[in-house]
Amino acid sequence: MLQLYYGSDTHKTHEVVQNTILPLLRTEGVEVSDKVIPELTDDDWTEHDMFILGIPTWYYGELQSDWEAYFDHFKTLDFSGKTIALFGLGDQWGYDEWFIDGVGILAEVLLENGAELICPWPIEGYEFEKSRALKNENEFYGLALDEDNQYELTKSRCESWVNQVVAAFKEKGLKTQPVPSVELNADQESN
Repeated sequence: MLQLYYGSDTHKTHEVVQNTILPLLRTEGVEVSDKVIPELTDDDWTEHDMFILGIPTWYYGELQSDWEAYFDHFKTLDFSGKTIALFGLGDQWGYDEWFIDGVGILAEVLLENGAELICPWPIEGYEFEKSRALKNENEFYGLALDEDNQYELTKSRCESWVNQVVAAFKEKGLKTQPVPSVELNADQESN
């Protein structure tokens, strides 16, 4: 089972998780459990190997409050053998020098503590000055979403990223359930 952990203060990240990412994962037949950061225990990390982590970036490259409160403990965790995909929300125009820095802050700790990060995301289509979330000059460590300025692109970006994430996790042994097909009867087809 895939684990999805995230923090959200203004509910933008929560809305993206609940209304876009989780339904897309379930449409792909992925069994997924989601939790917000304050609910996490050490067992949530040790009993699982595959994770999606979500984090919005606040103001001048700051962690969201749940992640900030949890961060000292997060830095002590061993992520050896863990496969993790990241996504983040940010404001590329209002805070263009810190765009999705939270993703980069998490990525630094995850890599240092043994995690394998999957599914980087291209920087094409974004306008920003700097970001700690850059894996290299062409990619972020994970999906970048801007609900302030490019909300109309969120669904299509999530669809593309979730397809990549599911394929990558399947290569790591993730089992998916068959998705039942919906058969229409003659009355439904004509409506």
